[in-house]
Amino acid sequence: MRHGRWRFLLAALGPALALHVVFVLSPYAQAFYLSLTDWTGVAGAAHYVGVDNFVRLGGDGLFLDAVRNNAVMLLVVPAATIAVGLFLANMLSTRKGSTAYQIVYFFPQMLSLVIIAVLWGFVYNPNTGLLNSGLRALGLSSVARSWLAEPSLALPAVMAVIVWSSVGFYVVLFRAAIDGIPRELFEAARLDGAGEWATFRGVTLPLVRESVQVAFVYLGIVALDGFVLVQVMTVGPGGPDGATEVVGLSLYRTAFTYGKFGYATAMGVALFFAALTFAVLALRWGRDREPA
Repeated sequence: MRHGRWRFLLAALGPALALHVVFVLSPYAQAFYLSLTDWTGVAGAAHYVGVDNFVRLGGDGLFLDAVRNNAVMLLVVPAATIAVGLFLANMLSTRKGSTAYQIVYFFPQMLSLVIIAVLWGFVYNPNTGLLNSGLRALGLSSVARSWLAEPSLALPAVMAVIVWSSVGFYVVLFRAAIDGIPRELFEAARLDGAGEWATFRGVTLPLVRESVQVAFVYLGIVALDGFVLVQVMTVGPGGPDGATEVVGLSLYRTAFTYGKFGYATAMGVALFFAALTFAVLALRWGRDREPA
């Protein structure tokens, strides 16, 4: 009987495990191996160079600029997106007829990142773009800028697009979490004289904490990427003067422009461990703050 059970489990799980090993685990293993070689992507032979690629990353100025920009995005994008998402979700949960607004907020999720990048490239156009045209129409011509051509503005402009394109999904996520809170808790808070801010801080926020934690992890991973928007929207791409360089873009350029696949794979492995470390720390931080 016991042998029959094991044969059944092996037959049921074996194909799925085999596919997982072939299509998920083996590419990771191959990437880890290539990061230790000087493979050019063309030559059949890949010579083992040990950790030289990772040592070179520490002295690569462009890669360090990319790490800095990704770190800034990691600090800004999750915080801004969650703050806006929570605010809108809380507002929608207390207003009637909010479904239409929820659909409007979710609309960017139905567009591909390439389309979003192209659209916002037009919006940011310094001469005919919607943003500068609106500012000039309001008599704020002095505020109009070349948003993607000035080093101090290019990265914030890209981050604004990431927040805009992401916030709709998290409005829906947080709205669902808020709708799951028993109405009696809100009524009790109102009877105690709590205002909207006190109710949000004392009732809503603690009870949607798990959703916020999940959102923080996903948005952190998005912030560590940013490749598509930077590739399509910015000059260079990655410019001006490396102001919008991100690790994904450095990886792509190193591999497909310079033909240094081994070195580019080392960047990918470093990015993988950065994302993994961030996710583990974020989840652990959330677990440590759970009430006993």
